[in-house]
Amino acid sequence: MDFQKLCHFDSFKQAWSHYGYHGENFKEVIKREFTRIKGTTYLDHAATTLYPESLVRDYFQDLSRNVYGNPHSHNPSSRLTHDTVERVRYRVLQHFNTTPEEYSVIFTAGCTSALKLVAESFPWRPQTESKAGSHFCYLTDSHTSVVGMRGLTSGLGVVALPVSPWEVENKAKDGAQGEDVICQTPHLFCYPAQSNFSGRKYPLSHVNGIQARHLYPACDHQGRWFVLLDAASHVSCSPLNLQECPADFIPISFYKMFGFPTGLGALLVRNDAAGMLKKTYFGGGTAASYLSGEDYYVQAANISDRFEDGTVSFLDIIAVNHGFDALYRITGGMHNIQQHTFGLARYTYMLLSSLCHGNGLPAAQIYSEGQFESPITQGAILNFNLKDCYGQIIGYSQVDRMASLYNIHVRTGCFCNTGACQSFLGITNQQMRRNLQAGHVCGDGIDLVDGQPTGSVRVSFGYMSTFEDCQKFLNFVAECFVEKPVTVDQVRIEKLKTATAAYQDVNEYLPIKIPNGEICKVDEKESPTEASLRGFGHGDSNSHEEAYTLTNIYIYPIKSCGAYEVNDWPVGPLGLLYDRSWMVVNGNGVCLSQKREPRLCLIHPQVHLPSNKLLLQASGIDTISVPLENNTQMHTSYRVCQSKVCGDRVETVDCGDEAASWLSNFLGQPCRLIRQSPDFTRDMKKRPSGGSKTTATSTSLSLVNEAQYLMINRASVELIQKLISSRQDDSEGEQLLDTQNIISRFRANLVIAGVEPFEEDNWPHLIIGNIPFVFAGQCGRCQMIGVDQKTGTKTKELLMSLAAYRNGKVTFGVYLTHQLPEGSTNASVLSTGSLIQPEPHSSFLK
Repeated sequence: MDFQKLCHFDSFKQAWSHYGYHGENFKEVIKREFTRIKGTTYLDHAATTLYPESLVRDYFQDLSRNVYGNPHSHNPSSRLTHDTVERVRYRVLQHFNTTPEEYSVIFTAGCTSALKLVAESFPWRPQTESKAGSHFCYLTDSHTSVVGMRGLTSGLGVVALPVSPWEVENKAKDGAQGEDVICQTPHLFCYPAQSNFSGRKYPLSHVNGIQARHLYPACDHQGRWFVLLDAASHVSCSPLNLQECPADFIPISFYKMFGFPTGLGALLVRNDAAGMLKKTYFGGGTAASYLSGEDYYVQAANISDRFEDGTVSFLDIIAVNHGFDALYRITGGMHNIQQHTFGLARYTYMLLSSLCHGNGLPAAQIYSEGQFESPITQGAILNFNLKDCYGQIIGYSQVDRMASLYNIHVRTGCFCNTGACQSFLGITNQQMRRNLQAGHVCGDGIDLVDGQPTGSVRVSFGYMSTFEDCQKFLNFVAECFVEKPVTVDQVRIEKLKTATAAYQDVNEYLPIKIPNGEICKVDEKESPTEASLRGFGHGDSNSHEEAYTLTNIYIYPIKSCGAYEVNDWPVGPLGLLYDRSWMVVNGNGVCLSQKREPRLCLIHPQVHLPSNKLLLQASGIDTISVPLENNTQMHTSYRVCQSKVCGDRVETVDCGDEAASWLSNFLGQPCRLIRQSPDFTRDMKKRPSGGSKTTATSTSLSLVNEAQYLMINRASVELIQKLISSRQDDSEGEQLLDTQNIISRFRANLVIAGVEPFEEDNWPHLIIGNIPFVFAGQCGRCQMIGVDQKTGTKTKELLMSLAAYRNGKVTFGVYLTHQLPEGSTNASVLSTGSLIQPEPHSSFLK
């Protein structure tokens, strides 16, 4: 039986019998509660899960029917709020199988705020020459917010001790209980119930082991040991019973459990440990009594009141009540969720870890401690990197871009867990520092440094995840990243079958090689690499004997809208005059791009210089115009607003209600047209390369992403076109792309001809006509090149072929900045047909 049949629900049911929830048909529940995700494969539940529609509907009905006042007052509406908040506290404790007599619930702004509260309130004792001080110990597989607690403790003279999982499990001793009577130095050990990186579940028995000083590091240090159990990742899909693991402090975030509300978490504090916490700042509601003219303060007796500074976010807390209602109504409880989500994760692990290229090499490197044997030891998280047919890691940014084309939502990077990332990927501390020097920081797209990964890909499941999510993801990997013919490691499947008694025999479902074209719709022949495809464009055009020429000029007056082709066009201080001077924002003021709204490409702006008008044109709707320049009247009529472009703050001017109505009508959502304020200057982040002293001056930008100009080469386009043709066959649903279609997808300002493919990548300088330009970097491509600029439809092949040719770099085209003579008052004009002169360093701008 082949891979496609293995990716079938019957096969899944053979491997795991727990799917969906008892009672109502699971598909019907998803259709009713999560209609907004139709067509989307959401696999980032470890970052935030999705809220059911009934949760927000019931919540807003609640708010519309009741008057909720400030709980610090005593009027009827305030008492209603107070009583409802107290009801939610009880439900939180009930959910974790404990009582108000054992634990208190302190509402916070999230898990991170809860951790910060513990760090600031714990009674740390500094180390002195005569006395041993407190230890702040944390598992190396901890979230950044846990490790960050040492930023506070280090200034207090407290020893910070990172502990590896191996040390906790292999350095255990019999605790010396008698010494605790003498030494009461407080220590804190922090560890995650579940790793947010790999999904590994650490034994909850560690809580008692540390408290009793049987486990390392508690067994090596006298004193009283408290345990902080970071439960944020664990409680999203798994039950937590505080009767079995009475941790002293348990931080959680509710959006990871319910999807809504965000910005609300809680710290569960064991009442026996609460008296140890010390409070210095006191906000409204935390004081039983105080004097304003004298240093006199008595803290509130109630633990929750004592640590909730000011008025709690009571409307969000009320939403938690509806979160519990929806969760139990849909699933029946956390045990059911754990069984459902683990089954999906293990099934995905089983297939992905066994998936092989046609040459037998594995297609994925999985980062896990075990083999998904049990939901007791493994959560619904799968972390991995994909590998090509030569065994090289494929950068996670490339995987992320391709996944976006398939509308598959994953998470990439190190997931705010540097310790686990280093451990699994084998990144040393020295390499981490070198990566930083190479420009890599957390959250960026630099996925490979010197061929080594800086992060990975994570898929994670939630209670509303379906088998179809697994199926779409696995088919996506096979189609885009596995060299044909696809095979599966049968020996590994056999081992996984016997890894746990929970899995039934699946002999009849063992896969064989996939027949040609069943999954990837690509010929069985080896996909061409960069080396094997150079004959497509190199050495066969005699291009060096031809003149380098500028064949096309495009401006894009409105960012992400259609191109306006011109033959002659003025060059201004920001680039081509009026290029990306306007942009469309949604009802929240967020810039719209074709990634979010592909139909933007169907809007064709046109700059009409003689009339000083920008024309807005689209099929089926009347053309309107807005002024090209902001005059004094515009400043008084239209409001100035702040927006963001590629992380940069830009000052913009709204272009009025007529343009807003036109755009909203065409795009089917509230929109406005704004333009960059003429009084605002936005400087380029990168300094142009080239070594000339003139490059030290700042380069001003319009609303472009990176640089003033983007240039592509027709020879490079033709090479990619041939590569697409070689990868497609008659079964491919997508039409072959012609040269002009590909050019339009790359959305360049300047198109050149008469050069070798990708030769432009190596030009530090060039002159077009009489205007000198400086190379400012290669253009990294995203899923937006999958949008057909004539129809707004999305296709995958262009990005796939580009990634195959460029060895995963996914770059195409080069950024340029112009070098206008200082003090020049003469307007420069670019014209099609102009000669291009590539220049070496030594002869440029003599």
